[in-house]
Amino acid sequence: MSQDSKVKTKESSPPVLTKARKSLPVLDPSGDYYYWWLNTMVFPVMYNLIIIVCRACFPDLQRGYLVAWLVLDYTSDLFYLLDIVVRFHTGFLEQGILVVDKGRISSRYVRTWSFFLDLVSLLPTDVAYVSLGPHTPTLRLNRFLRAPRLFEAFDRTETRTAYPNAFRIAKLMLYIFVVIHWNSCLYFALSRYLGFGRDIWVYPDPAQPGFERLRRQYLYSFYFSTLILTTVGDTPLPAREEEYLFMVGDFLLAVMGFATIMGSMSSVIYNMNTADAAFYPDHALVKKYMKLHHVNRRLERRVIDWYQHLQINKKMTNEVAILQHLPERLRAEVAVSVHLPTLSRVQIFQNCEASLLEELVLKLQPQTYSPGEYVCRKGDIGREMYIIREGQLAVVADDGVTQYAVLGAGLYFGEISIINIKGNMSGNRRTANIKSLGYSDLFCLSKEDLREVLSEYPQAQAVMEEKGREILLKMNKLDVNAEAAEIALQEATEARLRGLDQQLDDLQTKFARLLAELESSALKIAYRIERLEWQTREWPMPEELIEADDEGEPGEGTSKDEEGRAGQEGPPGLE
Repeated sequence: MSQDSKVKTKESSPPVLTKARKSLPVLDPSGDYYYWWLNTMVFPVMYNLIIIVCRACFPDLQRGYLVAWLVLDYTSDLFYLLDIVVRFHTGFLEQGILVVDKGRISSRYVRTWSFFLDLVSLLPTDVAYVSLGPHTPTLRLNRFLRAPRLFEAFDRTETRTAYPNAFRIAKLMLYIFVVIHWNSCLYFALSRYLGFGRDIWVYPDPAQPGFERLRRQYLYSFYFSTLILTTVGDTPLPAREEEYLFMVGDFLLAVMGFATIMGSMSSVIYNMNTADAAFYPDHALVKKYMKLHHVNRRLERRVIDWYQHLQINKKMTNEVAILQHLPERLRAEVAVSVHLPTLSRVQIFQNCEASLLEELVLKLQPQTYSPGEYVCRKGDIGREMYIIREGQLAVVADDGVTQYAVLGAGLYFGEISIINIKGNMSGNRRTANIKSLGYSDLFCLSKEDLREVLSEYPQAQAVMEEKGREILLKMNKLDVNAEAAEIALQEATEARLRGLDQQLDDLQTKFARLLAELESSALKIAYRIERLEWQTREWPMPEELIEADDEGEPGEGTSKDEEGRAGQEGPPGLE
């Protein structure tokens, strides 16, 4: 390739890259960009839902701010148009994989009902302003058809927010406000149709002082609608048929709204109670149990204080049950992000494989101890180790008063008792009394869980046993002679096992040979029998059988039974 062609290639490549950069990317419907666009679309949709009805029913509002309304109208139309463009660039999942082919995305979107609604919501109905005038905002009622985007945005926000119950209540209040707002606008429009001040039910005559102001008109109508829809009463009696129909419709709407509000609030309260029950244990059952069995007041007070501590300080003791519905790998990642820093502080777990620590993190059980409560006592059988997450614990004497040491957050104890270290003079017994000074949060790791995890990591098990041996040597708790004796016994046992394995292999080999010889002998015998059968077929027929054939078949008077018996007896001479 010549130098000129290289220069041309380099010069022609930037426009291609620029064109690729200018093309709009495909949005993930579960991604952040799509989520924030949905939140952006809330504003133009809410503007049309609230303002168009208000402008249509309050003429002074429409005439007084016409230029502002036109600017806002066409700004919202611009967002509607951009929303259609975003729809054409929003992927979808097919067999769990995001489709990014814009041709398939466009074809799928065009065939949906959403595309038809989006298209109708953007029809240029404003062209009728030429004949009807610019003060007819009802021509823009087709913009209401974009309301599904509002509901979609609310659903996404409810899923993402950290306070879903508060968001549900706020969403319910917004719906109530929109309904009352629409009803107040209809009330003012009906009053204008019937005539202001004609009776006590309609809006008063604007000629009266104070009632001509736009703010007063809207607030009076909103207040009147609130009285009707909340069924509080104190509303003037209707005098005309139109007024009666309006009141009946509002009462029916109020009944439906009341049922909706009660159902929504009940759902929110139930979800809050369910969440509390999932995070914190139910103390009502324990209190009832203690009352039935007449537990002393002091112990009952300690139990109640323990539950109160969990509720006030947001402590959780059942993390496994809370995360049980997550996939295993995702559950492991959540547990690792929360508890791995605490577990990595333990000396015997340092420098271990990351996968081993992830397995151990899933086995950690959070526990909370009350002030003065013993975590373990000297001489107890050690079945678990503890890691202090928060709080202080004291190593005390047998009297429970004298303190030898204080353990704080990040420290651990009981790790030697759950590892089978040869020569451990204390065995698996506790060597000290550990008492909680205040409320202490600990992580508990049982011996069975550690053994289950280490069975898959023999190298890590050897490393941890070596670290435990070093700790025992520093504490003068390791009997070297006993360790050597156990090692010798283990080696002798392993040698015997290897010998038994070798003998078992030899027996299996001999048994396989015997089976092979038996199969060979059986084949030879079968071959000989078959050969004899073929040889006997070539022998001449005896004379007795020839004479029997010459005599023919049995006579007509011979029964079938006799014929069968004759056949069973066989020809004479064969005995």
